[in-house]
Amino acid sequence: MTRVSVARFVAVMVKEFIQMRRDRLTFAMMVGVPILQLVLFGFAINADPKRLPTAVLVADPGPFARTLVAALDNSGYFDITRAVAGEAELDRLLAEGSVQFAVTVPAGFGRDLQRGTRPVLLVEADATDPAATSNALAALAVIARQALDPDLTGPLAPLRSTPDPVELRVHRRYNPEGITQYNVVPGLMGVVLSMTMVMMTALAVTRERERGTMENLLAMPVRPFEVMLGKIVPFVCVGYLQVVLILGAAKLLFDVPLLGSLTLLSLVLVLFIAANLAVGFTFSTLAKNQLQAMQMSFFYFLPSILLSGFMFPFRGMPGWAQAVGEILPLTHFLRIVRGILLKGNGAAEIAGEVAALALFLAVVTAIALKRYRQTLD
Repeated sequence: MTRVSVARFVAVMVKEFIQMRRDRLTFAMMVGVPILQLVLFGFAINADPKRLPTAVLVADPGPFARTLVAALDNSGYFDITRAVAGEAELDRLLAEGSVQFAVTVPAGFGRDLQRGTRPVLLVEADATDPAATSNALAALAVIARQALDPDLTGPLAPLRSTPDPVELRVHRRYNPEGITQYNVVPGLMGVVLSMTMVMMTALAVTRERERGTMENLLAMPVRPFEVMLGKIVPFVCVGYLQVVLILGAAKLLFDVPLLGSLTLLSLVLVLFIAANLAVGFTFSTLAKNQLQAMQMSFFYFLPSILLSGFMFPFRGMPGWAQAVGEILPLTHFLRIVRGILLKGNGAAEIAGEVAALALFLAVVTAIALKRYRQTLD
């Protein structure tokens, strides 16, 4: 039996270090992924979101209403960003996702409170993501119970002994029962498309380079944009097949409401799928082999799933993490698909998110074409 040679062992080990040094992308991924996970999970992820944007409609602008609104704003959970004049504007802000909560102080609120008839304080929450609102709603009951105590003095002091001087009514809009599947299953559509579209496209082009068939493609009288389009369109069809399967499962297995226009959703899907395919095409021009293409795809997918609002409430993240999340197409697509399916949103409500997707697609397509031309050279 051949004895173990320390010299041979050291030679192989040195060879692996040299190879690791030459493959800089793989080494960067080995170091970068743990750092990225540490930063995201340590600083960006927060399951208890605070300072959630809130709109108020005050039909009785008396001292009691001002006290309640100030208590909400000082609680840490609510951030009073809008004061509106009518219910229609409240509905629009909730539908667009501009605010997480809408608080209505009805007419005669102060008069009914002084009479001891427990006036109603209406709080409407965008419950498409139950995790984003649960803690704030739990704190709301305590706020409504204790906020008015300093004002209940003199003849109003007996009202403190009642269970609650105000009747709190909470309407969980779009997901009254707080069913998690209503939030997760539509979001899975975007997650699955992001993962498969980026990875498949990155591997498809890189595979041709490894097999030596790229030279044949370059020898053909085909322009870079035509090659890119020809590579992307088949995967668009695959993406639509995935969407049909997910929507069928959402309706038949999880009973997710499909309130909006599926035609509108299918049109938006073209932008989202194309954006992810353009990212994959860009990775393919950077990667030297399929392993590097896989590594780039994973490095892109990790922040996408963590910073988009799929796994954790988007508004619970710090400002810098939200800024990064706003760049990612998955963030905007999640708002679009949940808005269409759960809220019944139309084109007007999702226009801003569609514009962000279109801008991302234009920028990444330009980068992909530039990189591909450099590959040709």
